[in-house]
Amino acid sequence: MKHLHSGKVRDLYQTDEGLLLMVASDRISAFDYVLEPGIPDKGAILTQLSLWWFDQLKDVVPNHIVAPGPESRSVLCKPLKMVAVECVARGYLAGSGLADYRRDGAVSGVALPPGLEDGSRLPEPIFTPSTKAPVGQHDEPIPFERVVDEVGQETAEELRRITLAVYTRGAEIARERGIILADTKIELGWDDDGVLTLGDEVLTPDSSRFWPADEWQPGRSQPSFDKQFVRDWLTSSESGWDKASGTVPPRLPQHVVERTRQRYLEAYERITGAPFSG
Repeated sequence: MKHLHSGKVRDLYQTDEGLLLMVASDRISAFDYVLEPGIPDKGAILTQLSLWWFDQLKDVVPNHIVAPGPESRSVLCKPLKMVAVECVARGYLAGSGLADYRRDGAVSGVALPPGLEDGSRLPEPIFTPSTKAPVGQHDEPIPFERVVDEVGQETAEELRRITLAVYTRGAEIARERGIILADTKIELGWDDDGVLTLGDEVLTPDSSRFWPADEWQPGRSQPSFDKQFVRDWLTSSESGWDKASGTVPPRLPQHVVERTRQRYLEAYERITGAPFSG
């Protein structure tokens, strides 16, 4: 197969038939750095969870999946012409959205009520798009009007509609399993027939924030089933790393690797209701 591209987490190949083979590695990224070492089984967990979610969402938006790949960490999919916008939906305030709110009282140009805290539930889910930056650069939040400038009014409105519909369905299913879906990022592109189609991964611990509902408490960082644990360690005194320094983060210690793997596994098993088989 022809190697096309390697991202922070995924490697992309083209088959002789013109399909794409997408392989999810065990690499993990945070703050736009790819960290060392990887998280064992992470690629397979992400792939299998995405396949489960694609099936749950098939009546909401078409997806790029053709068939499972030859390995549990790979899928065969249709090539898409990807939209040059990161499509993000938020139902709760956390991460970069919280930082933007504290600075501007808004996220991606969407004004929010005063008095919200870390982990607060928003009055309603919001579409908070951002730029799609190359590896090593930072995505930047952009207002909806900028999306209109990039892709046109009709497409921008469709991006917003699909993103919020995916979030709403995902949040409903997660809630039934005792999990809060705080936010999520999806990738959309046009297929050969010009239909906006869901690609890449969907509703995984890499692209979403999952919180245990029974431990949710606004006003603090929430316990999570995603890579927030890695972010928290990197910004702790234990890591000794300064996020603003511009230096490469330190290697993840074994206890962080193991606990992160357990969080990914628990997310998979709680959401799907099935044990992970590798």
